[in-house]
Amino acid sequence: MLPGRGAVPPERPPNFHNLCAFPGPRAPTSIPVVNSTVAKLLLAPVSLLYGMGVGFRNWAYRRGILRGISFSVPVISVGNLSVGGAGKTPHIEYLIRLLNPYLNLATLSRGYRRKTRGFLVVRPEMTVEEVGDEPLQYARKFPDVTVTVVEERAFGIPEIVGRRPDTQLVLLDDAFQHRAVQPGLNILLTQYELPFTRDYLLPSGRLREWRSGYERADVIIVSKCPPDLDRAAADALVEEIQPLAHQRVFFSYYDYGAPYYMLDPRYRLRMEEGIDVLLISAIANTDYLLQHLRSAARTVRSLEYADHHYFTGNDISNLQRRFAEMSGRHRAIITTEKDATRLEAYREIFATEKLPVFVLPLEVKFHFGEGAAFDELVKDYLLNFRA
Repeated sequence: MLPGRGAVPPERPPNFHNLCAFPGPRAPTSIPVVNSTVAKLLLAPVSLLYGMGVGFRNWAYRRGILRGISFSVPVISVGNLSVGGAGKTPHIEYLIRLLNPYLNLATLSRGYRRKTRGFLVVRPEMTVEEVGDEPLQYARKFPDVTVTVVEERAFGIPEIVGRRPDTQLVLLDDAFQHRAVQPGLNILLTQYELPFTRDYLLPSGRLREWRSGYERADVIIVSKCPPDLDRAAADALVEEIQPLAHQRVFFSYYDYGAPYYMLDPRYRLRMEEGIDVLLISAIANTDYLLQHLRSAARTVRSLEYADHHYFTGNDISNLQRRFAEMSGRHRAIITTEKDATRLEAYREIFATEKLPVFVLPLEVKFHFGEGAAFDELVKDYLLNFRA
């Protein structure tokens, strides 16, 4: 049973004494990176062939041989040039928090690695196997938003409007390369530590298309920036990106909240120097997350799996073994919100074995006080939208 939906609160998280607070109800297979220079050189011919195929497709769109479809409802796309790890999910959630009080929103994702087909409206009680981890996360955090999945976005948007005629905005998740839909506002994310300007085409690097694809973006967000990013470093990266005249560049970072107990989100973990953390994750890049945890805990160990990995019984046994090996008095297992949707199947084991599994929430923030400028840019698009 899901937390907050009639479940009887379990016992207080084990092994925590005064490290947990009880503040009240909770607010509402990856591609490996090639690091070797020799390997990149050997793979360069494959990357070139891949780039030729992608380049031909983009040329066909530029020449009008292929055409993207525009819709009578505003569409905002959030995506990136590379595979995984740029922070699309937290930025979609930022837009939901910004606009949900004023508009009837819908999100549209492909539901990566789900075991179903076709168009589905996601409900909080569904599983990751049915709809995918990120859509399920949206549905549980924002139950009043219409969350949907489908393979072809051009089919999904009319389906949303047909089922929810009062929909006033569709947010496309990871659709920068899905050119069959022409969004009204195209937001491109790129990671601070590895911007697209320093990356290479698959399989030598992580780029899905040539770097020049950035020219299609209306907004560029440099994501996962250091919390203490200075203006000079930001300006240097803007110079490197060389945005076009119509493009605006923003810099964002993650603001992590207090981890909440997976079996009862009313309990919160106070991160202190004396705590030892075991991280279990299956996301594209954990560097940014580990940096945060290491700044807040005494020690951090990590169990990492491929992005969107479905955890198995063996994985959970390994988690138990690794946790038992930790000798500190105050220990916690921490995971991400996205991973928590895939760990949900093992709630009974966590309760029976008294494993203190906590979920680390986060929100996107903008540097240099430019969050208001970004908000206004989005609102201006919506106010000036014409079907």
